[in-house]
Amino acid sequence: MGVINATPDSFSDGGAALDAAAALDIALAMEASGADLIDVGAESTRPGATPVGTAEESARVRPVLRAMAGKVRIPISIDTYKAEVAALALDEGAAIVNDISGLTYDPALGAVVAARGVPVILMHTRGRPADMYAHAEYVDVVGEVAADLQRSVDRALAAGVERDAILLDPGLGFAKRAEQSLQALAGIERLAALGFPIVVGPSRKSFMTAATGPLDPDARDWPTAAAVTAAVLGGAHIVRVHRVAEMVQVVRLADAIRNAAVATNL
Repeated sequence: MGVINATPDSFSDGGAALDAAAALDIALAMEASGADLIDVGAESTRPGATPVGTAEESARVRPVLRAMAGKVRIPISIDTYKAEVAALALDEGAAIVNDISGLTYDPALGAVVAARGVPVILMHTRGRPADMYAHAEYVDVVGEVAADLQRSVDRALAAGVERDAILLDPGLGFAKRAEQSLQALAGIERLAALGFPIVVGPSRKSFMTAATGPLDPDARDWPTAAAVTAAVLGGAHIVRVHRVAEMVQVVRLADAIRNAAVATNL
């Protein structure tokens, strides 16, 4: 899953895709490099980010999706937690909803997903971007993330979302300090036991610098490759990345190693 941020303030590539033509060029390059999905977001949800209103988020995302319509052949995901923005994006050609809040921020979003019959990615977080680290208190990170995700699943099912339309994301970096994100990444296999496809988004996130030392976001692609490998070996079905061409190679090899382990009962 290639990431396109139609925002001025995303932690890694803010401003690169604000222009619809630039966003289309990025999407087409990702598709040509082997991306299976494109995830478009128009509000930064990095820790400490300032919330964006529905009107502004819609104004950012609409031209990007319209530019991609009929040109990008792979499915497009809309990264939003707002029901109104999700509905607009689905009208403009998006086919998946990616909700960082696991249906906790906007109660109406589940009904939109159910009515449109589209898949939804339910990500784990606690609190809001402005205060998420205040909620980073766990005794058993993987167990508690699994329990919170199960509650998100229950909300989705109660809203009428089909069970086979649900994917789960442990939310690396969201309401988790570095060590907690590493524990969540190491526990992907336990999370997969919930019975849903797992999406993992480690790309360029700061938790990796706990191991590497200080690195600017655009210098974190090698650590990202290691995290992507760990995710795939743990059983992740989708990885969300910025550098598609390189990570396609990483995924293919990690997938081959995992398949070899399965074939030899390791």
